[in-house]
Amino acid sequence: SHSNADLQNAVLDSSAAMGSNELQEKDATGALGHDLSNGNSSNLEAARRLAKRLYHLDRFKRSDVAKHLGKNNEFSKLVAEEYLKFFDFTGMTLDCSLRSFFKAFSLIGETQERERVLIHFSSRYYQCNPNAISSQDGVHCLTCAMMLLNTDLHGHNIGKKMTCQEFVANLQGMNDGKDFPRGLLKALYNSIKNEKLEWAVDEEEKKKSHSDGTDEKDNGNQTKAVSRIGNSNNPFLDIPHDPNAAVYKTGFLARKIHADMDGKKTPRGKRGWKTFYAVLKGTVLYLQKDEYKPEKALSEEDLKNAVSVHHALASKATDYEKKPNVLKLKTADWRVLLFQAQSQEEMQTWINKINCVAAVFSAPPFPAAIGSQKKFSRPLLPATTTKLSQDEQLKSHEAKLKQISTELAEHRSYPPDKKLKGKEVDDYKLKDHYLEFE
Repeated sequence: SHSNADLQNAVLDSSAAMGSNELQEKDATGALGHDLSNGNSSNLEAARRLAKRLYHLDRFKRSDVAKHLGKNNEFSKLVAEEYLKFFDFTGMTLDCSLRSFFKAFSLIGETQERERVLIHFSSRYYQCNPNAISSQDGVHCLTCAMMLLNTDLHGHNIGKKMTCQEFVANLQGMNDGKDFPRGLLKALYNSIKNEKLEWAVDEEEKKKSHSDGTDEKDNGNQTKAVSRIGNSNNPFLDIPHDPNAAVYKTGFLARKIHADMDGKKTPRGKRGWKTFYAVLKGTVLYLQKDEYKPEKALSEEDLKNAVSVHHALASKATDYEKKPNVLKLKTADWRVLLFQAQSQEEMQTWINKINCVAAVFSAPPFPAAIGSQKKFSRPLLPATTTKLSQDEQLKSHEAKLKQISTELAEHRSYPPDKKLKGKEVDDYKLKDHYLEFE
């Protein structure tokens, strides 16, 4: 009956939400067994069987595991819970637990899927160690922070690496409003710094990535920049390709790459104008060779050229006078792209649409390091879509605007001393530039 199905779903929902073992512990003849008898207890059995096969890699590859654990449906949640029961993290530190978890499979796939897998991990860790960290959210926050730190310290990004002090400052107040114990954060920082986080890879993938490594040298920096944007092994910085995202605008745009990551000027040979058919879909601007066909799969080349507009800013390129109708797009990782539209109106529409998408969907940044240390570092901007409602998102922007305006005013009221050497002046300019951009 309909209401019976609703009840089953409610039971499944609550058990998935709390990670409770109620479903497993009650006998099939007990009260719950009765409600679950038409289909859902067999669901649980099926989930157990699948989880067991995934864990033992029984006719599955390591690269298959994440997609079965990370789907956004009840069955996948059950599979993930059952899968994680194969791991006992009791008495282990969070970093050791994450490393042992990653030995079992490859964390690959859609951004949202990978994030869900990490949420399941956090839930299981908290279940095994209820007193180590004060809440499941706290565990998840630290897990994400370790993933981001891993990319910062071991990724291809140019520029200064995050220090332990910055890592600690970034996480101020993130433990349900309080601070995490300093010793814990230092230990996590040193663990990631001393040994990169990596997950297990299938044998044939190893061979493939070995040959990829040689290509990287041949293409100079191009591959490196792309690999961090499209394949950074970090679910929070990857471009979230969502096949079901809405399309906000399409049309022809000519593109010129003005600056690579972190604002480094693009080498001469790679600066030419190229025309693409542009599609703003979800938070991604796809640049395709030919017109957009919704049913046509994106080619490798299209994905390489795609630009994520999360935390990006589009504006009229007032300082570029060689062509008309040119807009400037500055991305979250400070690449600068110039786009020429076909008319003044088109240019304005692109600017409005891109900024609107960025404002509505960008997730709040992980807090910036507080300015106690000498060196400034930009906060990391997650590529995942915000969890806030539109009202909350607007409030978050308003609060951010206030905070940044105050910071900028303070920053400018203490310009660097004329006698200071280059490095500190550069640092002052970098922070000024960042605050202005924000």
